[in-house]
Amino acid sequence: MSEAPPPLPLTAAAALRAAGRQPPLPFRVELTDGRSLTVFRLLRVLPGKRIVGEADFGGVRVLAKLFVAAGSERHWRQECRGIEALRAAGIPTPDVCAAAPLAGGGHAVLTAFLPDAVSLAERWRSVAARPAGDAVALALLVPALDVLAQMHRAGLAQGDLHLGNFLRSGECLLVIDGDSVSGSGQALTAAAAAANLGMLLAQLPAAWDDSCAALLAAYRAAGGVADVGEAQLRAEIARVRDWRLKDFLAKCVRDCSLFAVDKRATRFSAVVRAAADRLAPLLRDPDRAVDAGVRLKAGNTCTVARAGAAGGDVVIKRYNLKSVGHALSRLWRPSRAWHSWREAHRLGLFGIPTPAPLALIEERLGPLRRRAWLVTEFCPGANLAQHLSADCEPGGAEAAAIASLFSTLHRLRISHGDLKATNLLWHQGGVWLIDLDACTQHRSDTAYRKAWRRDRARLLRNWPEASVLGRWLQRTLPPA
Repeated sequence: MSEAPPPLPLTAAAALRAAGRQPPLPFRVELTDGRSLTVFRLLRVLPGKRIVGEADFGGVRVLAKLFVAAGSERHWRQECRGIEALRAAGIPTPDVCAAAPLAGGGHAVLTAFLPDAVSLAERWRSVAARPAGDAVALALLVPALDVLAQMHRAGLAQGDLHLGNFLRSGECLLVIDGDSVSGSGQALTAAAAAANLGMLLAQLPAAWDDSCAALLAAYRAAGGVADVGEAQLRAEIARVRDWRLKDFLAKCVRDCSLFAVDKRATRFSAVVRAAADRLAPLLRDPDRAVDAGVRLKAGNTCTVARAGAAGGDVVIKRYNLKSVGHALSRLWRPSRAWHSWREAHRLGLFGIPTPAPLALIEERLGPLRRRAWLVTEFCPGANLAQHLSADCEPGGAEAAAIASLFSTLHRLRISHGDLKATNLLWHQGGVWLIDLDACTQHRSDTAYRKAWRRDRARLLRNWPEASVLGRWLQRTLPPA
């Protein structure tokens, strides 16, 4: 009869701090009461601070939230207080199995593991392509608005509110992340409720701003703070969205949980961390990937190729230096790849369809820039020159998508800079923007109106002015 394998050696909080983003699995930690747990799957890691994973706790499957920073007690206590506040208010949240310090430093909160749980963020991805205000998508949001109304009546707000903090398990919607829950015991004021509701709604695609009244009505119907006004809520959505945008654009060019950045004297690269492994060969030698791919464009200033990669094809756009003068003119400026990388992430944050930006590479000599590459997901959609006929108006889905896209861009003061029909793709029920080299979000109405006049005129030139489609666009597009 074989002997049971010896237990894993204990891992201290200091070792988990030092392990960075990839603590070796499995690992075992001990609570101060002598019980231990074995973490065998990582779900989220905040390097040096927090580890969330699936674990075994005396034969019970649990979700382990480990606070491993040197000063972790404050966050651990806030997590415990937040969970208790949710339970006291009758807000569904996973049951706590244990909450205790770790032997040798650090703290743990262990909650019931819900194998069928799906976050609202995951469920939203299945309806994100639907038009703003769509009944199915709205029905997905209403239960979260119900729970939020209940929290606000109980005087509770979540300081880091997002769709990922709601879990659907069976027929129940639960709230997680007690660390960011706070409250005074009295119902929130209209200003505080608007700020918290605005934090959630700011993370929807910007096209949903036109559905603000319907979302607010659903919140009020659930018993939310009645005095929250639509204008007040819109102002909060705009404020939070502006903050999120600035934060995200800064993150996309620095090493963090979302992006892996490698900065050397001769090279800069940024890659979406989740795609780093599958793109590693391409990142090592982007020219080889371009040469081996299917050439989509071969110009003096840029070369575009479709290339194979693990997990799906990608598009590589290489920005060339056509002459010594051109090279000198680009030395001190951010490359067009850098600009397109940021603008693609901007559009993505606003929920405006564009192929997902995956990686940015720049050749450098200290602060001087030379050639650059941008890698995006491949979008197989047909461009609008192919998809639309000048002899008839767009179909219902196309008409709604075109109107929604340009209404959203207009509201956000975003100009594209080169609205050829070939830069607009029909894909998955929406119009996708590509070639973002000149895409700009303008600070002033004056600058935007000037750019929109050019964009509008360029778009209309794709089809005869007197054609049925041309006349429809004239009526449908925002005025110049």
